[in-house]
Amino acid sequence: MTNLLQAIHNVVHSPISDLVSHYKGKNRINGVGDALEVFIKDAFAGTINANNESERLEKYAEVFSYTGNQNNPPDLMIKSGDAVEVKKIESYGSQIALNSSYPKAKLFSDDPMIAKACRTCEAWSEKDIIYAIGVINQQKLKLLALPALR
Repeated sequence: MTNLLQAIHNVVHSPISDLVSHYKGKNRINGVGDALEVFIKDAFAGTINANNESERLEKYAEVFSYTGNQNNPPDLMIKSGDAVEVKKIESYGSQIALNSSYPKAKLFSDDPMIAKACRTCEAWSEKDIIYAIGVINQQKLKLLALPALR
């Protein structure tokens, strides 16, 4: 199992500032936002420097009960743990796009905004939400914040 502290540890011990170059070489992304999302998955899964794609996906299956879709929150759900929503901004003062919803501390399984696959991926009724906010400028990660609202 993983948690926020392990993700922070993995980011500190495997820093990657040029996310696009790192992940584009592995044919895993289409843009900066996708690279940030994969980086956050890798931070929680402990696979930032993994080169074997099948081993990476196996680790994802061990760690995550849900890995999201483009249209519904959250982006990730840790098995028996928190939900993670990844947000990219381009400068320190930028507004975070929350897709017309306010930031919240918890995600509930009866939330109409979540997909059925998320609702049924494991037995759960509520999860804390961690917002992974990356400041990306010229395709480089300048700052990463991982606040959990309380």
